[in-house]
Parts: sequence; C-alpha cells; structure tokens
Amino acid sequence: MKLKGKVAIVTGGARDLGRAISVKLASEGAKVVINYFDKIEEAEDTQKMVKEIGGESIIVQGDMTKAADVKRLFDEGMKAFGGKLDILVNVVGGLVGRKTITEQDEDWYNFLMDVNMKSCWLCTREAVPYMTDGGSIINFSSLAARDGGGAGASLYATSKGAVMTFTRSMAKELGPKGIRVNALAPGTIATSFHDRFNTPENREKMKAVYPLRREGDADDVADLVAFFAADDSDYITGTNVDINGGIFFS
Repeated sequence: MKLKGKVAIVTGGARDLGRAISVKLASEGAKVVINYFDKIEEAEDTQKMVKEIGGESIIVQGDMTKAADVKRLFDEGMKAFGGKLDILVNVVGGLVGRKTITEQDEDWYNFLMDVNMKSCWLCTREAVPYMTDGGSIINFSSLAARDGGGAGASLYATSKGAVMTFTRSMAKELGPKGIRVNALAPGTIATSFHDRFNTPENREKMKAVYPLRREGDADDVADLVAFFAADDSDYITGTNVDINGGIFFS
C-alpha cells in the first residue's frame, strides 16, 4: 500500500492502459478519479474493479482537450477527495488514424496535437495548484516519438515528441516545488490501440525481433506508473522511459 492516503487523477482511466493504471493505483491505496470521454459503461466497469479490491474511486466524464471539462474533472475530484492532489496520470491520447502528409489538412493537424499534447498541457496546468511537495505527474509519450512512427503517423509521432519535451520542461519548472514529472514511451502494448491500428501479421513479425519476444501488456505499463507515482522514484524526474521489450534503445 505504497500510495495509501494519496489521491490520483487518471485521464482516459476507464479502459485499456487507463483501466489497468486506475486499478493498480487503487490496489496500492490511492483514491482514484477516473476520467472517461464517452463510454460510461467502461468507466463503471473500471470503478467496479476498483471496488472489488477494496479501493475508492469516482468517475467523471470529460473531453480533456476542452479547458472547461478539465476544470470540472479537477473540481469534482478535489471535492470528492479532500482538495489535495498527489498523482496525475495523463493517459489521454491516440493515433486516431493514418494519413500521409499530402492527405493531412489543418483540422487533422489540430486534432492530433490537441488530443495528444493540448490535453496533457491543460491537465498539468490545472493540477499544479493542487499539488505540493511529493507530487508526481506521469505523461504518456510513445516509441513513435523516438523513431518517427509508422506510415501515416507523422503527426502522432510529432505530438508525442512534444509530450517528451514538455515533460522535461515541466520537470525543471516544477522541481523546486517538489513535484516530479516523468513520461513513459510505450512500444507495442496489447490493447485496443494496436487491435485497431496494426495488423495481426505485422504484430507477429514485430514480436519475432523483440529481444523479449513478446508484446507488452497493460499491467506492465501500470506497474511502471505505480513506481513513478510512489516515493520509490523520489529522485527521478524529467525522464522519458522506454517500455518496449527492447525493440528500441534510446
């Protein structure tokens, strides 16, 4: 129970990586505010999983690219759990689709940058007034930010590269307040993201060249988030940690 008495907000916390993270943080004693975008059934299922392990959580709908929704998420979370925030996990983001440079328009550019970078910026900005010494912010970048991404993923990779840089900037700015800021850069993790945007054939081919010969799973990522959320990592900040089975060495 390394997080007993702490409060966490997990954006995109209702499914896939967000669900595993919400449940993991609750298992370590944190009270969890679970944000979801549109599927309340997924959020309710995640909240049920938290309850089954004896944890506490609330669910709050919101579009994390909208400042008003972000403010409401934090207002409701702080009202429910005492007005102090210890952990923010910025999971919201995604590839959304694949388009080559000549297929991209301004709306596509803005959408990709908003869902991946603006959401992270808005939530971090809202979180800081509630955080004190010992606070931890965990962002989500991607292997794509390291290697440029696959075909048609240039703006996704670019936006995740921005998250990496933002993480370093915030580590410098918030370090004097005792707030740590780190990011994870996952490779192929077995979630609906790769079910949608990858092919079974390509995933099998990739596994054959991973040093660990497997994809990651959501619990692998959740365990790493819990490490960064806890005092175990209290002298680590500004890092972008690869979790990819060894396919890419930064």
